Amino acid sequence: MSFLAKLFTKDKKLQIDFCEKNLDRFLKEEHFTDYEAFLNQKNVTYKEYQCQSKCEECKLSPYAIVNGEFIDANDVPELLDKLKQRQKA
Repeated sequence: MSFLAKLFTKDKKLQIDFCEKNLDRFLKEEHFTDYEAFLNQKNVTYKEYQCQSKCEECKLSPYAIVNGEFIDANDVPELLDKLKQRQKA
């Protein structure tokens, strides 16, 4: 990819699906502002589901499904970093 193409490439559109139970379990108030800023970007859409039938994963770590791909992390800040990386990939 040329230098100019990289300069003018738009961020990738992301569809992010969250499990409400997983968010309740792992997302703490001190991270709300960071997540809110990320999720309110115009190229990011998200939806919260009551359950996504990923109970084993849900108990272990924070996760999201990004454009159909399961993404998990050790903690909430790491998950946000992974989401941001997907946006720029």
